[in-house]
Parts: sequence; structure tokens; C-alpha cells
Amino acid sequence: MDAVLETYGTADFTAWPVAEPPEGGILALSGQMSPAEVGTAMAVIFSYGDIPTAPISDLHQLLDRHLADAEALVAPGGLRIRDTATNAEILPGCCCGLENWREWCDVLHEQDIWLGHGPDTDLEHVAGAVRLRQESGSRSPLPPTHEVEIRLDDLPALLATVHLRLQGFLSLVGQWASETTPRAADRLVTVLDESFDINGPLELQVRPTS
Repeated sequence: MDAVLETYGTADFTAWPVAEPPEGGILALSGQMSPAEVGTAMAVIFSYGDIPTAPISDLHQLLDRHLADAEALVAPGGLRIRDTATNAEILPGCCCGLENWREWCDVLHEQDIWLGHGPDTDLEHVAGAVRLRQESGSRSPLPPTHEVEIRLDDLPALLATVHLRLQGFLSLVGQWASETTPRAADRLVTVLDESFDINGPLELQVRPTS
């Protein structure tokens, strides 16, 4: 399980260096990203919010002007789930945002969550587990249907790993911004932390079933 962003639409981005588009247009976020990959992630966030990026020296002010209306940043993506034994993969669907990644904690309490559409994902609670089923779509190179089952006992560790990777990503954003737009560095890290709820503690205790 990892946090990802959709990178479609960044190929023509020129405000700062970005990496080559990743395979499938999906970029995993972690503390192991290159500066260009961090630049891609930031390009996604700014482009998706239609936030101006010039002049780059005033990026903090441009960001705050956007937040005056939008209140928070959003980004296309979420959590990707992969079964390493079968290679089945569940991707966040359209309208599923990275800002909602913590909703996965609700699955521990046998609640349903929104995973987007196009592709749609069916989420089914079974005995001690959650089963995910996603149709790839007629144009996708993936098999027509992917199915992944996660035991609820395994989910806390998976989400804790996502949490650590997002914290690592946020640390890299600070380093990237200190070189790319120093005046905006602290503000950018603060806004990303608040918008995507990165550093706060996770509620990962599985409630006993009645």
C-alpha cells in the first residue's frame, strides 16, 4: 500500500524541473524520491488547483491567495493497493483525492469509504478482512478485473507505512523548496501538512466486533 498522485498533465509544466512521466502516470510518494520527482508532485498539486506559479519567488503569496478561497489543497490520487503474490492492483479512481487518504482508517471499523470512479472499486467486508474489486476498463492494459483482499489485522501496519512514507515525502518537499523557492519553503511544508493531514497521529486500533 502506498500513497500516489496521478501525474497526467505535467508533461508541459515549465515552472521548475519535473521528472519524466512515471509508468502509468502514477507517482508514489516517499522519502526516496529524486528532486525532479518531488518537483513533479508539486507540479501536480499546483496544476490541479490551478494555482499560479510565477513569479516563483512569490510562490508563498500565490499559494495563500489560492487558500483564501479554497481553504485547503487537493490532489488527484490516494492509496494504491498491490498484491505482490498475484500482481493485482487497485488504483484510486477519479474524484478520489490524496487529501482523503486517512479515510482508510475507517475500514478498520468495517465502514465503507469512497474510492472514486472510472474505474469503480467495490469494497466488501468479509470475515476479518476487506475485499476490493476493480474493473480496469476497456482501454486499460491491465487485466479486466483486479481483486485484492486485505486482512484487517494487517491493515494498521500497511497504513503506518503509508504514514511514514508521506512524512518522508514532506521532508523532501522542505529540502526541494529551500532550493527552488526559499521564501516559500516553510509555508509550503505547513500547508501540505495541513491539507493532506500528514504528521498527525493515526487511529489504528481495530475495534472488536460484537
